[in-house]
Amino acid sequence: MSKARSSKHEKKARRRVKAKCRKELKVEMEDIRKEQKSIKEAQSQLREKLTATRTECEVLREETKLMIQRSASTQLRLSLMFNIIKAREDADFDKAAHFTLLLRETIATDDV
Repeated sequence: MSKARSSKHEKKARRRVKAKCRKELKVEMEDIRKEQKSIKEAQSQLREKLTATRTECEVLREETKLMIQRSASTQLRLSLMFNIIKAREDADFDKAAHFTLLLRETIATDDV
């Protein structure tokens, strides 16, 4: 084969290889695009779940705070009732009346 003919064959072979590489590169790029899109969707879903979790956490914090307040109020009422009973047993009616008044005020403010 002549040198010119050999050179043409090499050029054609190189073009075929380049074309094949371009096709493979396009396929690879398309796969990468699909993967990136999938990652973005997963990130979006994760953000939504995180937002929902944060909201739920805040609601639970508020509910816990309310339960603690109610528990403290109940504890205070029970303590006042115990002191009323104890004062009556000791025949200290002034003290019993004072604790009764405090209990009424506590109940009135809790109902508001």
